[in-house]
Amino acid sequence: MQFMLDRSIKKPMYRQLVEQIENGIISGDLSPDQPLPSERELAKKLQINRSTVVTAYDELEAVGLIVRRIGSGTYINTDIWGLTHKRVPNWGRYVEDGSFLPNLPLVQKLRNETEQEGMVNLSSGELAVDLLPNVQFAKILKENAFDEHLGYDHPLGDAGLRETICKHVKTYKNMVVESDSILITSGAQQAIHLIVQCLLKPGDTVAIEDPSYAFSLPIFQSFGVKTLLLPVDQHGVNPDDIEALQRKHRIRMIFLNPDYQNPTGTKMSLERRKRILELSSKHGFPIIEDDPYNLTSFDGHIGPTLKSMDDNENVLYISSLSKVVASGLRIGWIIGPKKVIERLSDGKQQIDFGHSVFPQWIANQFLDSPQFDKHILDLRIQLRERRDAIILALDSLSKDEVTYLVPQGGIHLWCKINHEIDEYKLLEESMKKGVSFVPGRIMGSKNGYVRFTYGRGNEATIKEGISRFVYALRNNGGMFEDV
Repeated sequence: MQFMLDRSIKKPMYRQLVEQIENGIISGDLSPDQPLPSERELAKKLQINRSTVVTAYDELEAVGLIVRRIGSGTYINTDIWGLTHKRVPNWGRYVEDGSFLPNLPLVQKLRNETEQEGMVNLSSGELAVDLLPNVQFAKILKENAFDEHLGYDHPLGDAGLRETICKHVKTYKNMVVESDSILITSGAQQAIHLIVQCLLKPGDTVAIEDPSYAFSLPIFQSFGVKTLLLPVDQHGVNPDDIEALQRKHRIRMIFLNPDYQNPTGTKMSLERRKRILELSSKHGFPIIEDDPYNLTSFDGHIGPTLKSMDDNENVLYISSLSKVVASGLRIGWIIGPKKVIERLSDGKQQIDFGHSVFPQWIANQFLDSPQFDKHILDLRIQLRERRDAIILALDSLSKDEVTYLVPQGGIHLWCKINHEIDEYKLLEESMKKGVSFVPGRIMGSKNGYVRFTYGRGNEATIKEGISRFVYALRNNGGMFEDV
């Protein structure tokens, strides 16, 4: 096929070349069996810059019409035709080009492979089946008729559930709020997504804990938000680090998980909470407080949340029932200034027209019943026993190879491996032995850490899982020094 460019018209030459090649493909004049001219060859023949041909080929490749094969040449893409000679979208290109980034491949691997039969799952951040209130839910369904309206609910969520949450946070967390300051969300993760999407813009800078669950989320990069890291020690984030970051950068928000932090299990000191709230008031940046584990305090003492200490409406408070009742219920909430809640509600309406009616109804029934109090008391006992089981197993099997801080609540144990390792190779070997964990680098910037979740298994499976982990740690093809 001969290519001809018309220099007398205003249409760019690369665009003319694109259209001629596309028409040649449609007419069959260009055969998939024969390579297209090389960029240099075609540029010389048409007496144009090579960059013009490169631009044309880039556009044709982007829409899936051609493929470039290293060392072979540029060809018509044979996958563009179906049986009826109709164009097939280049789905691979769409998958790669979407602005909403996928999870890290390792996160996807953990999610997909930890449910294999025989795998001891010490990676998934959810409760074991025997810790879920299935019996109580069955009783609620048996004794209470569901007669709610099945149309779209109130934009903020079910009014009854929001009133119950008002009572719940007052009883447990000394927070006095009104129902129209609450938005029901599909768990805490949707709450974080709504905040990033609705309240931030590309180029904004936020501070997150290091390590933290937020570190593993691609949501910030997807929306062009820059993240700065705040190291977490045994008392939480240091306010001096926040002050230092604020002097160098214009921080728009800070994301914190003060109580039994994921993954470290640490609880922020009261002195640091006060100082962080002072910094928020001084510099005018909001605090996003993520509080999934506060109720799991093993000694039953629930300290003040940042939100309960907030006199200036500087804190957006996120919580859910995922870590204390059931993750599959998908009930979370955001508490904040009414105008902010209205904005976030509008964003949620655009995504899903509001939360599903049925899970809100059963969550309200359970949260407002005496059974909830009993469930929380039982959950604390069970989680403490499982924490003790994982610590006992580590101490008896790993000697001085692993160190950790003992969490006083939550479901995670954050461990430092006391010799040099490749966390990802260790995970690969561990999963071959039948146990999964979360490599620390997924959740933070430092190497040599792992996160175990003891809320997912029972005492026997936890012991077996740690045994398999220690075997992998000591016997991974000589990668680790034998003990």
